[in-house]
Amino acid sequence: MAAAAASTPQGVAERRGIPAAAFVEDVEAYLRQVGLDVNSALAFLQERLQQYKIVEMKLLAQQRDLQAKIPDIEKCLDIVTTLQAKKDLGEALIADFELSEGIYSRAKIEDTDSVCLWLGANVMLEYSCDEANALLKKNLENAKASLEVLVADLHFLRDQQTITQVTIARVFNWDVHHRRSKQAVKET
Repeated sequence: MAAAAASTPQGVAERRGIPAAAFVEDVEAYLRQVGLDVNSALAFLQERLQQYKIVEMKLLAQQRDLQAKIPDIEKCLDIVTTLQAKKDLGEALIADFELSEGIYSRAKIEDTDSVCLWLGANVMLEYSCDEANALLKKNLENAKASLEVLVADLHFLRDQQTITQVTIARVFNWDVHHRRSKQAVKET
C-alpha cells in the first residue's frame, strides 16, 4: 500500500545530496504512511519546496561562475598557443596589456619558454608553455564536465520542484474534497 501511495521517479532516492520528491498517487494512503495530518503534510511539502529553491539558487550561482570561468580558461589557452606558435616561427608577439584601469602598455614578447598563470588566492606560478597548455586543457575539460553535471543537477532539481508542487496541489485538493464530503454528510 505504501508503494502505491508515493513513488519516486525511476526509483532514484537522491542525486548528489538532493532528495528525490515522491509523487503521491493516493493522498489518503500517503498521509497515513507519513503519519501527518493535512496541514502538517502541506507544511512539510512547502518546507521541502523552499529547500529545493535554496539549492537551486546555489547551483545557479555555481553555474554562473563556471560559465564565466570557461571563456577565461579558453582565452588563456589561446594566448599560450599563440605564444608557442610565434616562438616556433621565430617571430615576436606584440601585445597590449592593461597596467591598471584605463592604462595600457605595449610589450614585445620574444622567444619565451615560460608563462605565469594566475591560480587564484594571490598565487601565480611560472610554467613552461607545454605545462601551461596541458594544465589549461585539463582545467577546461574539468570545468566543462562540472558544468554538465550542474546542468543535470538543475534539471533533476526542477523536476523535484514540479513533483513537489503537484503533490502540494493534490494534497490541498484532496483536503478540500474531503471536507466538502464531510460537510455534505453532516447536512443530510
